[in-house]
Amino acid sequence: MATHAPNPRPPRSSVPCGKVSIVGGGPGAPGLLTMRGAELLARADVVFYDYLVNPDLLGLARPGAERVCLGKHGATRVWTQDEIHGAMVESARRGLHVVRLKGGDPGVFGRCAEETAWLFEQGIPFEVVPGVTAASAVAAYTGVPLTHRRSASAAALVTGQSGTDPEATPLDFRQLAVFPGTLVVYMGVTTADRWVGALLQGGLAAETPCVLVRHCSLPDQTVVACALAEIPEAIRARALRPPVLACIGGAVSNRSVSWFETLPLFGKRVLVTRPAHQAADLSDPLRELGAHVVLQPAIRIDAPADWSAVDRALLCGPHWDWIVFSSANGVRFFLERLRSIGKDWRALGPARFAVIGPGTRRELERFGFLADEQPEAFDADALARGLESAAAGRRVLLVRASRGRDVLAERLAPRARELEQVVAYRSEDIDSAEPEVVEAMREGTLDWCTVTSSAIAASLVRLFGDALCRVRLASISPITSAALREHGFEPSVEADEQTMAGIVRAIVAWECSDSQSGLTASTRDTARYPDALGP
Repeated sequence: MATHAPNPRPPRSSVPCGKVSIVGGGPGAPGLLTMRGAELLARADVVFYDYLVNPDLLGLARPGAERVCLGKHGATRVWTQDEIHGAMVESARRGLHVVRLKGGDPGVFGRCAEETAWLFEQGIPFEVVPGVTAASAVAAYTGVPLTHRRSASAAALVTGQSGTDPEATPLDFRQLAVFPGTLVVYMGVTTADRWVGALLQGGLAAETPCVLVRHCSLPDQTVVACALAEIPEAIRARALRPPVLACIGGAVSNRSVSWFETLPLFGKRVLVTRPAHQAADLSDPLRELGAHVVLQPAIRIDAPADWSAVDRALLCGPHWDWIVFSSANGVRFFLERLRSIGKDWRALGPARFAVIGPGTRRELERFGFLADEQPEAFDADALARGLESAAAGRRVLLVRASRGRDVLAERLAPRARELEQVVAYRSEDIDSAEPEVVEAMREGTLDWCTVTSSAIAASLVRLFGDALCRVRLASISPITSAALREHGFEPSVEADEQTMAGIVRAIVAWECSDSQSGLTASTRDTARYPDALGP
């Protein structure tokens, strides 16, 4: 029996060396990244990534990491493989941890073997992390089985592109015509006429079922069903551009319902305008329901230019009977400042806490405090009504933003023994929106724009002007709706509860409204998607 000698040990370098991690980013949906891939991104010093990688994955890299795109066909120059090799080695020899982030799985048409061979030869430590390949995602996200007990006991992953190595044996699609299972063709858009013709010449029936899948697992996933002979024309008629996968064979006819495409917000493009650090509370549940989320903060949240007023309030903490928070940001900045000056909960003595709503309450609990007062309706008017009796003759501290309504101060000051307001954070408008977001707004390619405060409403009007008429506006509250109307814009929906879950429910209800159903859309979809819609 033949034996194989182990790979020779790579040459050792006396120079301190970093490491290269080759990570499969999956087919598109960021949630399909492996846990190991996420761990390595969080440690990376530099990330070299392919253009097909979901940009959301780059957000998993630590804030100081360098992010380098390796080029996009038709847009920017695409790096050669030699350039990629050189960049990885040069960075590793500087002692950096390099993540080479690829779409799909590195070992499936990802040139992983070339990169690991080069790294081994150069004596660079490396690791390979597999990813979900597009074929597996097609089976999961479109309902098309790759194998089926009655029609396909095997699946073959093949490429529609010819290799560049002159010594390699070219793929003969005529022989694949007799393959007893499902053919999955990667990278076959531009060569479809050739390989479809070869399969037909090899005897595969022209009516063999096929699906073409573009952007699998993403909200703009496109699935085109056709017969084998119709593939080239289907690509041209739909103007399908890469990345597209073609699944061919009898198993395709057993396609079941796609859970992904039945999500209530599948394919809807939703602009989330909250500050960057708070966007996840809204963007995550929207993605869970199938939406394509576009992030464009309308305001930014920063620390106050001068902490002196906050510090004075904190240093006389036991003085206050009530500390009132009108936002989660106020809680975060105020209590983080408490820690930064070397104090903890004891500095606040017997003070009781009032919050405007559940998001603010949860932020308070994150710091180890419980709310003593929260109104049933989550707005300043309701909070003021709830505190009018409790605050009578008491010392009240209002923790607020640099701008906003003065309802709490106006209502509570006449009753309180003492009332002081401190600005714990600054709320400022974003200067300009990203060009692609401006273009999408002007072209009307966004379906929804979320508006979660009056300040955001005013900033959106300044950023987009009359183009806001081309998108449905989802308002979080009557006050926010009034702010929009003040500028001449009518919201399409208004949340039944002034929370992120409430605004998601409102959008879902509009998209899923069904006059024939005995349930309201909001009730029906809350039952179907409780995790995404929140409490």
